[in-house]
Amino acid sequence: MATRHFLSLMDLSADELRGITERAIELKALRAQGITTEPFRDKVLGMIFEKSSTRTRVSFEAGTAQMGGSALFLSPRDTQLGRGEPIEDSARVISRMVDMVMIRTFGHNVLERFAAYSRVPVINALSDSFHPCQLLADIQTYVEHRGSPAGKVVAWVGDGNNMCHSYINAARLCDFELRIACPEGYEPDENIVAAAGDSVTILRKPEDAVRGADWVATDVWASMGQETEQLVRIEAFKGFLVDHELMGHANTDAVFMHCLPAHRGEEVSAELLEDESIAVVWDQAENRLHAQKALMEFLQEQGS
Repeated sequence: MATRHFLSLMDLSADELRGITERAIELKALRAQGITTEPFRDKVLGMIFEKSSTRTRVSFEAGTAQMGGSALFLSPRDTQLGRGEPIEDSARVISRMVDMVMIRTFGHNVLERFAAYSRVPVINALSDSFHPCQLLADIQTYVEHRGSPAGKVVAWVGDGNNMCHSYINAARLCDFELRIACPEGYEPDENIVAAAGDSVTILRKPEDAVRGADWVATDVWASMGQETEQLVRIEAFKGFLVDHELMGHANTDAVFMHCLPAHRGEEVSAELLEDESIAVVWDQAENRLHAQKALMEFLQEQGS
């Protein structure tokens, strides 16, 4: 049986995504009740970080421990990945010593090359192209608060970045309409948009995207590695702040999400971020833990 990897949401079927979401909600409830489950006993997760993170490291490391396993944190200082040793050789070696690998990196090709030579499942914990683990958490959060996203309208306000790409893939799998509001020159990858067909629309005015939406999401305007573009992007994204006024164009029961960390006063107002009647960002952040536990359990079962 071929090893299953999770490099983008499109590595799952719609039914598999629904199953992982349901299991994540179940695992969250079991955790709240103090009921432990340890399918990862004697298992080791290798965590390779070329990009730093708070939520990714804590959620994967805590989640593995909660499921009875252990996790190894490997920073660029700790490995030869891409620094003298070919990625393919690192994959051959590391995958003989651990049971699963998650990688947070820059180029998506690093993940693809590693997965091609890995004996064990490889998880994309973020690349410049996609952030699928965050979408697992976002989908779980919407289901918990509002039910199935099928048939809903989702608005993405901001840069056509890796998060936007993963929202496009989520629209394909979850059957919702995605409206993307971004300035000219900051559109998502045209091939990813084209693959989604008529489920995705690109607009220029945030109000047009948010009007009648059930779910509104944004992210920082300058992602990690784009810090030198910060001032240029602040100018380009004028008018793209998500605040109570913009959310007023959405449906009355719409929720707001942000993958964090947030720049209050830039892409989101501090007042909206702290308004827990609309913003579900803290549940969204916690759900990284539960969604990734469900994902790792699924990938382990696929290989057994």
